[in-house]
Amino acid sequence: MRLSPRSRRALALAGALLLLPLGARLGAQAPQAAPAADTAPTPSVTLPPALDRVLRDYERAWKAGDAAALAELFAEDGFVLQNGRAPVRGRAAIRAAYSGQAGGDLRLRAYAYATGDTLGYMVGGYSYGDAPGDVGKWTLTLRRARGGRWLIFSDMDNMSRSPRRPGPGGADAAPAGAPTR
Repeated sequence: MRLSPRSRRALALAGALLLLPLGARLGAQAPQAAPAADTAPTPSVTLPPALDRVLRDYERAWKAGDAAALAELFAEDGFVLQNGRAPVRGRAAIRAAYSGQAGGDLRLRAYAYATGDTLGYMVGGYSYGDAPGDVGKWTLTLRRARGGRWLIFSDMDNMSRSPRRPGPGGADAAPAGAPTR
């Protein structure tokens, strides 16, 4: 059976992602045990500057409602995998998916990460504004050309708890219309 160059690249990427935790231990943080529901939050880790830049750029673009800037943080063939929505692939589709969706004081923090030469990942939680605790969690798969900047290959997120209904003061856990980031 003869595979196309694109199929070979996809298989190589899938294999590398499966082996990344084994081969990237030098940059990895020790895994943390998952807390039981309604217990102390998962501790944050300090990221290397190149990875921290990815999160801070994402926060800035989200807060500004800048779908084009968000899409530029992704690899050309990257994915967005949001809770309750179909997968989105490619910068143009990501820009379209985030149009009108981004906005609000998003706060991202990392629980763990690992990097190899050209592949990496981060796992973390998100909240909005000064609300206590995370309202959701995320994983980012990262890719870069050797020596280049890290780009998001896949972004998957979901809520940690059901969105709260507005209380007497109208406060929500997350901005209206943004059940996930």
